[in-house]
Amino acid sequence: MSVLLTDALEVGLADLTPRELQALHAATFVTVGDVLQRVPRRYEDRRTTKPVESLLNGETVSLPVHVYSAGWRFAGKRYYEVSCGAQGEPYGARLVLRWFNMPYVAKLLAVGMNISVYGKVKEYGGKLTMTNPDFEVLEDEEAGLRLVELAMGACPGALPDAAEAVRVHTGRIVPIYRGISGMATRRFRRLVWSLLQLLPADVPPPGYDVAPTYPFAEALHDLHFPASPEAARKARLRFALAECFVQQFKVAWRRRRSQARRGRVNVTTDGYLQELLASLPFKLTTAQARCVAEIRADMASPHQMNRLLQGDVGSGKTLVALCAMLLAVESGGTAAMIAPTQILAEQHFNNFRRLLAGTDVRLSLRTADRAEDLGYVPDDPAAADDTPRLLVGTHALLYKKSRPRNLVLAVVDEQHKFGVAQREKFVAGGDCPDVLVMTATPIPRTLTLTLYGDLDVSVIDELPANRGEIITALRNPNNMKRIISFMKGELEAGRQIYIVAPLIEQSESREQAAATDEFEKWKGIFPHEPIGLLHGRLTPEEKDAVMAAFRANETHILVATTVVEVGVDVPNATVMIINDADAFGLSQLHQLRGRIGRGQHKSYCILLSTAKPGEPGREKLDVLCRTLNGFEIAEEDFRLRGPGDVLGTAQSGLGAVQFAEWLSDMRLIHRAGRDAAAVLDADPELQQPRHAVLRALVAPEVEQGVTA
Repeated sequence: MSVLLTDALEVGLADLTPRELQALHAATFVTVGDVLQRVPRRYEDRRTTKPVESLLNGETVSLPVHVYSAGWRFAGKRYYEVSCGAQGEPYGARLVLRWFNMPYVAKLLAVGMNISVYGKVKEYGGKLTMTNPDFEVLEDEEAGLRLVELAMGACPGALPDAAEAVRVHTGRIVPIYRGISGMATRRFRRLVWSLLQLLPADVPPPGYDVAPTYPFAEALHDLHFPASPEAARKARLRFALAECFVQQFKVAWRRRRSQARRGRVNVTTDGYLQELLASLPFKLTTAQARCVAEIRADMASPHQMNRLLQGDVGSGKTLVALCAMLLAVESGGTAAMIAPTQILAEQHFNNFRRLLAGTDVRLSLRTADRAEDLGYVPDDPAAADDTPRLLVGTHALLYKKSRPRNLVLAVVDEQHKFGVAQREKFVAGGDCPDVLVMTATPIPRTLTLTLYGDLDVSVIDELPANRGEIITALRNPNNMKRIISFMKGELEAGRQIYIVAPLIEQSESREQAAATDEFEKWKGIFPHEPIGLLHGRLTPEEKDAVMAAFRANETHILVATTVVEVGVDVPNATVMIINDADAFGLSQLHQLRGRIGRGQHKSYCILLSTAKPGEPGREKLDVLCRTLNGFEIAEEDFRLRGPGDVLGTAQSGLGAVQFAEWLSDMRLIHRAGRDAAAVLDADPELQQPRHAVLRALVAPEVEQGVTA
């Protein structure tokens, strides 16, 4: 597996041209193992065959035939044409094969050859034809000798037994790979086949062997050239388990190291917390109270807390986080919350300032553009840095100038917006602080186990009772008169409106609404209404000014891109119009909708789309109209898009996933978790020789301090 392709070429194990070898290297294929671990993206069952005389227009088949004539033709463009039929029937039915822009075919095919072809049959000019079909010669080694015999007048021999013929491209279940620039797909398929034939039966797997009863070499062959769909499924499950085990082992390793680390007790008294709860004009929901209790129990223990707080849009996660931060502040330390955007950080800062008015809690804001301290300041300025305080900030908190001192609680809001390294750097700002990560994007249960298996999970699964109803409707953008009339009514009632577009400016490659164009359009429709424009190209100061005007109801309509997706809280905004709604992901649409319905007024989300039932993008819009439950929407999004798109693996730290089926298979995740736990139970420090590959697996994390 570790043999270099250049070495394989030198000893005749691989038949590659210098150009093909260069193409493979450019695509990061360096060793034999790199090639064999290229997973087919799908399979084509090319076993369906029938006599030439029984072929029908429009059907796709694979069949063995004999070449009766071959040569170049010209009809508007040059192409190579072969007339073929059943072996031994020179006057029988014919199938015409045509190859356009494939001159090498003329060097491979000649009269008298027996070949197998695969393609779609179409009728042209009364002839059944296949255009650019896949093919292979069935008697490669004897082709030259047979042609000589035929030229001397010998009778054509019988077609070779299919069991004896080496079929790679036809007559079997054929793997289909993603294209490699500079190398034909059939050439790559032939290379994989050749390397598999030379693979020793007892070759060990490259990592930990999760299925010793299913030999690695056999599984590789079933993965690339399965004898049946069941064999392909079995092989994929075997490799999916191996991939899942790697991830679950890392999770188990981190969790055990985290549990072994001693932290500090970060709950002493709860005066600040009780003062906050008494000042609220409402009570915490049952779910909020439960989550506060779970977090408090963690912070009261001498071990480091690592907890995920998950809740739907508007469920009150930020208030739960503030309760935890007040417990940390009262214990004598600093609590800090990092948010992904300046808008969101300032919103949290302003909300905390309002909720903590009248207390002596020192509240600080730290962003790239602002540094502001509010609240109680000690008489002795020299003691100010040692005073328990509460910080809210953006990425600025990662840098020395703004890093919190004596950090005992690190809160990461919208954690999926941060990279793994950024989260680790933030947490490293304290001496083993308690960690609370939050997400308003509900996550399917399998992905929670996958991405956050090393964390304890708290879920806020109910919304506050004082929230207004949200009605979601799908409308055609060609019928805007009623929508405009409805908007006028809401504006006259003193409400505010979001208008969302997928693009900032018009693009030649994407025919979708642009925020700048929408801004001009709505200024013409409502010339007397103040309208704002918000998008990612504005400077932080410009964004602040636009949002401040909208929050203060100085702007009645806000035209924006998805920069309003996370965290923006304007209770008076009751209408959201989303242009080209089918261009957004389902969870993203749910996040956008979460910007309305944050007050007591009835709210309306209008999805503009021309997608018809059965067309791409329509099903997710129907789901959004059917439910407001973020957890149900997350499961549907997972089903519709698949785990690869839902995850955002670069941000999650999961890395490239080759066998995505394990991400939605609870049985595989549980089995991999049990196997990982069994290894660590038997050998906690991975000292046994057979666990050397696992030591190497976690070594980078140890070096980076992730599990130290």
